[in-house]
Amino acid sequence: MIASCLCYLLLPAARLFRALSDAFFTCRKNVLLAKSSSPQVEGNFAMAPRGPDQEECEGLLQQWREEGSSQVLLTVSDGPLVDKGLAQSSLALLMDNPGEQDAASEDKWSSRQLSDLRAAENLEESFPEVLGEEPLPEVEGPVWTAVPMQTGPQYVDSVVLPVGALATEQWEEDPAVVAWSIGPEPVPAQEEAPIWTFEGLGQLQPPPMEVPYHEILWREWEDFSTQLDAQGLEAGDGPQFQFTLMSYNILAQDLMQQSSELYLHCHPDILNWNYRFANLMQEFQHWDPDILCLQEVQEDHYWEQLEPSLRMMGFTCFYKRRTGCKTDGCAVCYKPKRFRLLCASPVEYFRPGLELLNRDNVGLVLLLQPLVPDGLGQVSVAPLCVANTHVLYNPRRGDVKLAQMAILLAEVDKVAKLSDGSHCPIILCGDLNSVPDSPLYNFIRDGELQYHGMPAWKVSGQEDFSHQLYQRKLQAPLWPSSLGITDCCQYVTSCHPKKQERRKYSRDFLLRFHFCNIACQRPIGLVLMEGVTDAKPERPAGWAESVLEEDTSEPEHDFPRTVGTIQHCLHLTSVYTHFLPQHGRPEITTMPLGLGMTVDYIFFSAESCENGNRTDRRLYQDGTLKLLGRLSLLSEEILWAANGLPNPFCSSDHLCLLASFGMEVTAP
Repeated sequence: MIASCLCYLLLPAARLFRALSDAFFTCRKNVLLAKSSSPQVEGNFAMAPRGPDQEECEGLLQQWREEGSSQVLLTVSDGPLVDKGLAQSSLALLMDNPGEQDAASEDKWSSRQLSDLRAAENLEESFPEVLGEEPLPEVEGPVWTAVPMQTGPQYVDSVVLPVGALATEQWEEDPAVVAWSIGPEPVPAQEEAPIWTFEGLGQLQPPPMEVPYHEILWREWEDFSTQLDAQGLEAGDGPQFQFTLMSYNILAQDLMQQSSELYLHCHPDILNWNYRFANLMQEFQHWDPDILCLQEVQEDHYWEQLEPSLRMMGFTCFYKRRTGCKTDGCAVCYKPKRFRLLCASPVEYFRPGLELLNRDNVGLVLLLQPLVPDGLGQVSVAPLCVANTHVLYNPRRGDVKLAQMAILLAEVDKVAKLSDGSHCPIILCGDLNSVPDSPLYNFIRDGELQYHGMPAWKVSGQEDFSHQLYQRKLQAPLWPSSLGITDCCQYVTSCHPKKQERRKYSRDFLLRFHFCNIACQRPIGLVLMEGVTDAKPERPAGWAESVLEEDTSEPEHDFPRTVGTIQHCLHLTSVYTHFLPQHGRPEITTMPLGLGMTVDYIFFSAESCENGNRTDRRLYQDGTLKLLGRLSLLSEEILWAANGLPNPFCSSDHLCLLASFGMEVTAP
């Protein structure tokens, strides 16, 4: 009888132990299953197998019996078993040292395909009555699961969070896409989630939010103008015609794919042309320039997408593709409501037979007439010459770059020259593949360069090849006379006009051919006819035996050449100073292979006042363009924070340049 009573009393205890052990292993399985957020995981987030083997089960049960049975029994009377027991078991597993686990088991787990496992499971087993107490009621609340978090010295591999909080997170995305995504707006939580305190780790805080890209890459507008009236004209000494101009190398898709090694830091999605095209059009709409100068414009993209879209935005566009088999070129677009086209001149730098000019780069020069508002009466504005180009990239061939720039300057000189010999206002912009204060840059700004004996790589300053034994050096003259361009970067015909046509064919000159020696000679095979061909012409009295005929052939290009020096007289200066005084860092416009440099420019015709201060480029003489404002550039460190160029916010490997100008409005 006593034995029967003891067996009756021990039966509930055995059932209790079995139920608690099942709950322990189910809890451990839930935590391990929830560690992964994708079907295939690696590293610290490798998932455990479906269930421990028999030996592991027995070992864990024995450990639980020796260390934790009394504590678990005490917690049954204090609170709900699901909340406390499950949480303690999860925390105990999270605090385990992963280095103590079997390495072979980890390798086996990380290689297993886990697509059929769930991210979390709810306990489905109901607990029996314990020691005569009533069954536990169902607990309403979040079920806790482990999710991957950012690793760091203050965080463990995973953290306990409610499953409901995962509804707004998509952990299945590619890590590269998540890394480039702009941080979403914080969503206010319905209920404040509890913050668990780990022994020895302190209170766990969420990681700091990522700074949005538009704040990292923020560019300020630097305003140099005075207050403008409603018509966009400056109030002051006299009215001015105001306009904005943007220069932008938009990175041709073909060139990007040919040099894919330069863009390994970019996620493939942000390099897709449709994504980049939408970003570029958004930039054009946001800044809304009156003149748009583009480089690296792919021809099919221009005709199929860019030109129709820009035409809908109110632009008239001109395009010049590079020569040869190249698929990109330059484009200049302007708003016809602000300007009227006077002429457009495409420029090709390729010259057959000249090794110096055997490259396919091009330029485009437009002469535009500003249109002033009708309310101003009879006033006029000088024409504006806009030149856009993309010169050769090769850092070793500075001689080619100088020759290409000389051709462009000669075309600008021809287009911008007025009847009195002066020049109208000029803007020259583009990707010149030269750094500030390089010989090529100084030649454009200062108007003179002594190049004889200079290493060719030094012209652009892009790279230092001084360590190489063989260095190409510039010889004088830089280009042959057959090019038809003087050392002052002017066409020969503009310097030496042709003789007047009236001198060649004057009346006196033509009368000299009334009688000539050939007229006195009988043609061979002439049939003799009486009274017709039998007459012999008589030479007029006093007519010379031979007539000196004037040479009507074109003269050879014979003009004086300077020894090792080239010049131009366009008086150009740069919109940007190429230095950020507030950051103490140089400005950059591109970032190839993580190295920031400036190769894009906007030059405009403006002479500094004669005060001896050439560093202040905002002091200009009357009758020239006036810089009213510019869009600030960025430093190399700021672009490093955005992982370089391109990025999800800037869809080119160059930054756009934007400036505002004013032109004097005069009475006729």
